[in-house]
Amino acid sequence: MSKLGLRVLGAVLLMGAAANAAETGKAKALAFTTTSTEARARVVEALGKIENFEPAARVKDLAKQAVAADPDFAFAQYLLGSATQPAADAKPILDKAVTLAKNASPGEQRYLEAGMLNRSRKSQEAAAILVRLHADLPEDRTVAMLLGQVQLNLGQLEPAKTAFERAIALDATSARAYALLGNVHLLLGDYGMARQLFETARSKKAKEAAPGAVFYGIAFSHLYEGHPDLALASLATFLEEYRRSGGSPGLPEVFIWNSMARINLENGRLEEALTHYEKGFERVPGADISEQDKQIWLGRLHHGRGRTLSRMRKHEDAQKEAETLKKMIDQGGEASRRFVPAYHYLAGYLKLEAGDFKAAIEHLTQSNDADPDPFRKLLLARAYEKAGDKASARKVYQEIVDSKENNIERALAYPEAKRKLG
Repeated sequence: MSKLGLRVLGAVLLMGAAANAAETGKAKALAFTTTSTEARARVVEALGKIENFEPAARVKDLAKQAVAADPDFAFAQYLLGSATQPAADAKPILDKAVTLAKNASPGEQRYLEAGMLNRSRKSQEAAAILVRLHADLPEDRTVAMLLGQVQLNLGQLEPAKTAFERAIALDATSARAYALLGNVHLLLGDYGMARQLFETARSKKAKEAAPGAVFYGIAFSHLYEGHPDLALASLATFLEEYRRSGGSPGLPEVFIWNSMARINLENGRLEEALTHYEKGFERVPGADISEQDKQIWLGRLHHGRGRTLSRMRKHEDAQKEAETLKKMIDQGGEASRRFVPAYHYLAGYLKLEAGDFKAAIEHLTQSNDADPDPFRKLLLARAYEKAGDKASARKVYQEIVDSKENNIERALAYPEAKRKLG
């Protein structure tokens, strides 16, 4: 039997033991409520694939098999809904999971309730359920993992760290657990340890998987330490592996090129930034995505070009890019209104580079009010500082340092904000 088969069989036996223990009130792990050995085995196998970053399509296939084996298995329905895109297709499946959960084991009911609350962005309520569930089921790695994710989303770093460490203690084969723990260490400022954890995750991932969470995590650790070349090297490796893996449906590799362009841009490598934005967009026209998505990527190209040209001191050319973007948004009607903050972000960037700090503050305030992120806050803080409003600048720099978002925006903004605060 293969190693994967042994892991699945072991997990199935563990779940069976948990179900038996539940009958006597001594369960330490979730008891899956199904009489189908096949359904339980497929769910456990799917959970293993999630932990090793295997493609969502494989998880979905296994969830479908579990549902086919037992249509009344609430956890299988929840897993199928969670792996289903788009959201409109997922809703009826998740609604069915909620209905079926009424007949599930108490632990399974509570887990599914917390999972649905988390999906609805009610993280505080989800965390309260999971803290109690983890105390009741201390041997369940799945519960520990979801608890850690919810706590990480809430910025509760030490509790999240404890939860992920517990998950690893229960099963050290999970690449995803190491990556999530790496995210915690990034936010704690322990960049060397974060990088070590991401490298461990990389060594444990499925061979054919190309998890952005791992390669971006490594890149972020280098950005925080002021090493853009090493960050770019991590993303270049990710690009190679993303291509080799076949990528993700609906997501052409342009997003990786754009990330490399941003790193180059904010480190003064302007020709390289422009080249990366343009090379990335070359992958869009032939991509298997909707025309609307192609227009969105085109808008991002104009956005990146505008920022880069402004740094090149080509202010007229940069302004033309901003005007093109605004025209695209205006012509897109109501569906494009969500991109208005992105226009103000670009306009504010251009005004800041041109030395019009009052106008920069006006645009960047509108952008941050509607769609804040640490990098937009950095631009606003710079504008306040240039305009002589030191108090407002310091307040925004502090907001950046206090933020708990794990993304490229924070990685690019945090080091400068930290320096400014002394």
